[in-house]
Amino acid sequence: RGKVRSWPKDNQSQPVHLTAFLGYKAGMTHTLREVHRTGLKIAKREEVEAVTIIETPPLVIVGIVGYIETPRGLRNFKTVFAEHLSDECKRRFYRNWYKSKKKAFSKYCKKWQDETGKKQLEKDFDSMKKYCKIIRAIVHTQMRLLPLRQKKAHVMEIQLNGSSISDKV
Repeated sequence: RGKVRSWPKDNQSQPVHLTAFLGYKAGMTHTLREVHRTGLKIAKREEVEAVTIIETPPLVIVGIVGYIETPRGLRNFKTVFAEHLSDECKRRFYRNWYKSKKKAFSKYCKKWQDETGKKQLEKDFDSMKKYCKIIRAIVHTQMRLLPLRQKKAHVMEIQLNGSSISDKV
């Protein structure tokens, strides 16, 4: 899995959108295209080029992270995960899935059911809207849709750009 070295600048006039996407190399093929170059003997000629086919199954958003700006750079302010996480995502948090008790996020998901937990989550969302400068989504791939042997999903943070912070949250 690669990583994003720099995110594009945020433009407030655009709607909220993801700034990256995860894909897997599925294979290679070739295309035949016309090349238009003036000044050559053969101005319009057909050229064969190698192309890579990338498979991009839909991503699943499992949480959001808010960052605040400090004099030393960005700092994680709040992280909120979804109520339900798929087994593909939970596998990423274990080294040996079949031996484990599979208890990851079992206590965290109870926050979404009781009243005090819901109030805490609302408080977290409000503080993110108030203080955070950058919002990133925690996403994972759907490995079951791919023809790969691997069942453990790849998890990644993807920055949300466009519109206001409250819209992103």
